[in-house]
Amino acid sequence: HAAVPGESLQERWPDRARTVALVLAGDRGNAYAAAQVAWAHACTPPGGTLYIAGDRDKGFDRYVRLAGNAFGAGEVVARDGGMRVAKLIRRPGPTPALPDPEGFKAFGVTVVGLPGVFSAAKPDKATALMLGALERLDPDGNLLSGKDVLDLGCGTGLIGAWAARRGATVTLVDGDLPSVRSAQATLAASGLTGAAVHSDVDAALDPAATFDVILTNPPFHVGRGVVLDVAREFIAAATRRLRPGGTLHLVANDFLPYEADLRALGEVRETLREAGFKVLTVTRA
Repeated sequence: HAAVPGESLQERWPDRARTVALVLAGDRGNAYAAAQVAWAHACTPPGGTLYIAGDRDKGFDRYVRLAGNAFGAGEVVARDGGMRVAKLIRRPGPTPALPDPEGFKAFGVTVVGLPGVFSAAKPDKATALMLGALERLDPDGNLLSGKDVLDLGCGTGLIGAWAARRGATVTLVDGDLPSVRSAQATLAASGLTGAAVHSDVDAALDPAATFDVILTNPPFHVGRGVVLDVAREFIAAATRRLRPGGTLHLVANDFLPYEADLRALGEVRETLREAGFKVLTVTRA
């Protein structure tokens, strides 16, 4: 049962569990950890036990202190290298409020970013460069009107909502559920319609679904390392989903070697190179 911090689990689990386990996502920021703690508190009855697991180098001690403010004092009960597990017993008291979403306005879109979602408070530079380049290629805003557009790895939904604002029928997908919830909220806040789908790349889409345009700013970091597997999965999905004559626009850091993979679709054109980024465009033959 997939859910994000703050969503009710009562329908699936009517009675709160006496034991709750929480794995901290230390690389998603303080607001997401605070949301996790508040959610765990709401799911744990007084006297219930919370186990928190996390990385000492990614804020574990800080987040355990945060949990202790609501639950009461706890103790570390297991260690393995930098990993830690703490145990806390919930005392009676009110559940902390969830952190408010962040957001911004850009490219005619009102963006809503839930805690922990990439680029929740301001436009990602690469995304902004790509949308700016596409607007310069289409100053009248007509090229996407009536088109079926896929935003692959949608994050907060800025790219897909921008396309919807220009008259496209949009589908936004992301493997991260808080990102999908953010994209749904972005569409609603912007007065736009579209489908935001929780999906491992394109696996949850109708097998027959294809698109006129695919827009993507694929992730390439795992921790501090550069890993291109996800981006290559995105490109493989584009080969399955792009209609003949359809176009893929991909933005990336300029040192990332995506051109060879993209040539499976057609001729690769570099439509922008600026500030350490490039926008690559491929039209399927």
